[in-house]
Amino acid sequence: MGFVFVSGNLALDLAGTLKWRRAEPEELLVTPGDLARWSVEAGIATEEPSLDAEGLRRLRALREAVYRLVTGALRGGPWPEDDLRVVNEEARGAPPRLTLTPAGLARRADIEAIASAVARSAAELLGELRHLRVRECARPECTRIFVDRSRGGNRQWCGMEECGNRIKAANYRARRNRAAASG
Repeated sequence: MGFVFVSGNLALDLAGTLKWRRAEPEELLVTPGDLARWSVEAGIATEEPSLDAEGLRRLRALREAVYRLVTGALRGGPWPEDDLRVVNEEARGAPPRLTLTPAGLARRADIEAIASAVARSAAELLGELRHLRVRECARPECTRIFVDRSRGGNRQWCGMEECGNRIKAANYRARRNRAAASG
């Protein structure tokens, strides 16, 4: 299983690791190893950190706090104090450790550094939310949230591969069926 990074923000990409929240949720971070792999694919670490079940629980709790804060903000609602506390506490943690080597930049991260990187990303996003175009995917089943950085500001789907192509194909089939029925 590969992770998808289409949200335009690290914290939103973490939120996207629980898919299809309204229907049959699909958890992508099942084991601590999944989280370690996600941290490398997300660019937080250059090698998989050693993580445990408590670390996985901690990042899932942060993920859910971020999701509730962003979706609440998109609906114009208040930010839950408990979720603000989680993000602020995790943002105070030490960031990933950087080491410049002849081979390039190495990023080392433990659970504190992973949580800190995600929480800082969430804080920056939420702090600038009124200046950004943040949306939920237009595919009804999808609950992924993304930053719309398209030139026209009219991005509708989290990504073309998973949602956009399916919507476009369904629309095409519907048009073709209507044309066949009328003609």
